[in-house]
Amino acid sequence: MRERLTERMTEQLRDERGDVPGWVLITLMTAGLVIVIWGLAGPALSGVFDQAIGRVLGF
Repeated sequence: MRERLTERMTEQLRDERGDVPGWVLITLMTAGLVIVIWGLAGPALSGVFDQAIGRVLGF
């Protein structure tokens, strides 16, 4: 009985590969969203930053 349990556990561990394609998809989608948001908000954020620096420096 112990051998059978050990054999089943070993089999399950070998079959456990995880959900690699799912994680790859999530990573790529997240990177895509960051690129799109950065592309849309980048100029606005740059303007806000320049304006804040200008106020601090007194321009």
